Order: sequence, then structure tokens, then C-alpha cells
Amino acid sequence: MELYKKFLSNNRAWVESMLNTDPEYFKRLADGQKPPLLWIGCADSRVPANEIIGALPGEVFVHRNIANMVVHTDMNMLSVLDYAVNVLEVQHVIVCGHYGCGGVRAAMSNQQFGLIDNWIRHIKDVYRFHQEELEEITDLKARENRFVELNVIEQVYDLSKTSIIQNSWSKSKSPYIHGWVYDIGNGLIRDLNVSINENSDLPKVYQFDAVEALK
Repeated sequence: MELYKKFLSNNRAWVESMLNTDPEYFKRLADGQKPPLLWIGCADSRVPANEIIGALPGEVFVHRNIANMVVHTDMNMLSVLDYAVNVLEVQHVIVCGHYGCGGVRAAMSNQQFGLIDNWIRHIKDVYRFHQEELEEITDLKARENRFVELNVIEQVYDLSKTSIIQNSWSKSKSPYIHGWVYDIGNGLIRDLNVSINENSDLPKVYQFDAVEALK
């Protein structure tokens, strides 16, 4: 209970410090949000979206799950994506993984973990797609790190396969989708240089016809 009370006390101290800096801060926040960025990241407590990019409340719309996955049957993720793209009109979507990801590490093993095995199976699919490259890496830590990177790249492309994103691209070439990896060990973000704002790089079978999609 002491820790619980400490968090409440910390909140009051934070409010006081913000008001001392800007008495109108919370009034402006209450008026609405117009963040330029949607962040799809891992639920890991060591990867706070706002803090690691120096963003303030109101600047980042956030969705988090185990291993920053874009699963096309995940109505939670799709609802966040639809709202961010079509209502908030975000300019960028970041998929951010991180080295040392427990979900990725679990997907590399044959161990059962319980209910989460159903979620981890989606991560295992990424391993299967890139099995030849990954198993050529003999150092297990290096293999895990590369798996983290490949998983982010796959999620970037999975986002680009959604009708939500492709319909937006057909109208405005926005948002850009980017893939990043955060290094918990040094606090730095690595840009994987996978940035997309059109569907031409996708296999033809994934490319929605813009006119048909908008009817």
C-alpha cells in the first residue's frame, strides 16, 4: 500500500510542477487532442513512448501490446488505428520494438507459457518467414536482436496491408509508417529505414483498388 500511496502523491507533485511552469497546461489538454504520431509499441514497462522521444502529453497516440504486433483480427489495434488515421489524422505511425523483448524471446523457444501462447504464435510466424536468415546467426543474442528487427519490419508491412492505411494513402499519401527499435541498454532508438506511404512495394495481392475500397 505504501507504493500505491506513493504513486498518488507523485501525481499531485507532478500536477503542481506542471502548473508552476504553465498555469494553462491542463486547460489546453482538456480542450482536445491533435497528436501528429501514432505509436504501436511493446507493453514492456521499460519502453515509455512519450519519454524516450521527449514528447509531451497530447503529442503521441499510443497502442501497446506484447511484442508490438499488428494482428489483423485484433479489433483493439484496428480501432486505435482507425481513430488515429481517420479522426486524429496522424502524420506518422511508428512501430517500435525493443531489444531484450520477452515476447520475441518466448517465440524463439519451445516452452509453453499459458494463454499467451496464442499471441506468441503470431510472433513465431515471423520467425518462420525468416527462419533461414535467423538460423544462420549462431550467436543466440545476435539472433534474438535480428528477430526483434525483422518482427518490427513485418509489422510495418502488415500495417500497410490494412484497408485503413491504404484508403488514407489513396487520398493523401499520409500517414508515413516507420519501423524503429529501442535499445534499453543505452536508451537510443535505431531507425530501421523502413518508411512507407504507398502500397506499390506490396505484392499485388495485398494492394487494394482505391476506387473500389472507397465506394
